[in-house]
Amino acid sequence: MRRDVLLLSMAAFASAASLRATDPLLPLIAAEFVTTAGSASAAITAFVLSYGLLQVVYGPLGDRFGRVRTIAGASLLSAFGSAACALAPSLEALVAARFASGATIGALIPLALAWIGDSFAYERRQAVLARFLIGQMLGLAFGTALAGWMGEIFGWRAIFVAFAVLFILICAALAFELARNPLATQGTAARPFVRGIVRLPRLLAEPPVRRLLATVLAEGLLMSGAFAFVAVYLQQRHHVGPGLAGTLVAAYAGGGLLYAAVARRAVAALGERGLVGVGGAALALGFGGLAVSPWTASSTLCIAVVGVGFYMMHTTLQTHATQVAPEERGSAVALFAAALFLGGASGVWLAAQAIDAIGLAPVFAAAAVGLAILSAVVRRRLPARHARR
Repeated sequence: MRRDVLLLSMAAFASAASLRATDPLLPLIAAEFVTTAGSASAAITAFVLSYGLLQVVYGPLGDRFGRVRTIAGASLLSAFGSAACALAPSLEALVAARFASGATIGALIPLALAWIGDSFAYERRQAVLARFLIGQMLGLAFGTALAGWMGEIFGWRAIFVAFAVLFILICAALAFELARNPLATQGTAARPFVRGIVRLPRLLAEPPVRRLLATVLAEGLLMSGAFAFVAVYLQQRHHVGPGLAGTLVAAYAGGGLLYAAVARRAVAALGERGLVGVGGAALALGFGGLAVSPWTASSTLCIAVVGVGFYMMHTTLQTHATQVAPEERGSAVALFAAALFLGGASGVWLAAQAIDAIGLAPVFAAAAVGLAILSAVVRRRLPARHARR
């Protein structure tokens, strides 16, 4: 992996770790602030909501100042947001701090994706994206596992102190890369920021862009709404602690890494339609299995299957996001991320209401059915020329 891609993958690691770190901590947060896990999940909703909303700002910022430079600045701001989470004196303060953190951490992965789109030909892009996303997958794995164990031993605030330090290190590494690698400045268009914002409605007027955004909005709602509560489910159904629950959720990243290892061959053998079809089937099987699984081992296997299925389908959608509007790639990818995370925020909120009323199993079953239907729709809509590579 090239050094610049590796550093961006590290930023993706930090972003994904911060995104999922709160999941296994919900019972601990709820206990400290005397509320339910569903109410404590407002910290997740706030993070995901701001992550999505601010994409319309970071896309044009990346176009104006450069993707990597913007990522470095956002990493520094993210360190302050993480420190505020660690110091939060109330649930309301934690929710506000997580909202602020999501607003800055939201720049990292989408702008890195746009930079990869600038730097690699379409034929190579999906394989590069799969390798880049190794950082994201490891972040999901270590974020949930480390947060769970640190929360169990040191309290839920400890993980946010660790994130503050990590974001400072990433900012320093990217600043060094900008100083020595001319390729890292690729994607700087010197465009006025306001003009970048004004161009967004023009992108939304394009039917292919709207279809892609509607698809990823539905994906985020169905996937994130259910997955945010997997760690809580493990603690409630299988009576494990936050540390072990977070570690078991890391099987999701293991499934994603398995796909990354075979991505090039899978794309060649299945084509994009095949990837989406198999991915949708795996998502349905994984979430459906979680809804009925009586054993910890089988639940962990289901989590891994969800990881394989999600990355098979989602990397296909991400690849199209880098190509749907090549002249406005940064803004297009930002809109893509905004739709994904606004869908995710809506999904977490809806799932929280359902969980307090009817429990977790029906939420997983609904996600299984919904994702199966979505994958069938996406598969049918993919252009024939991209059916096989």
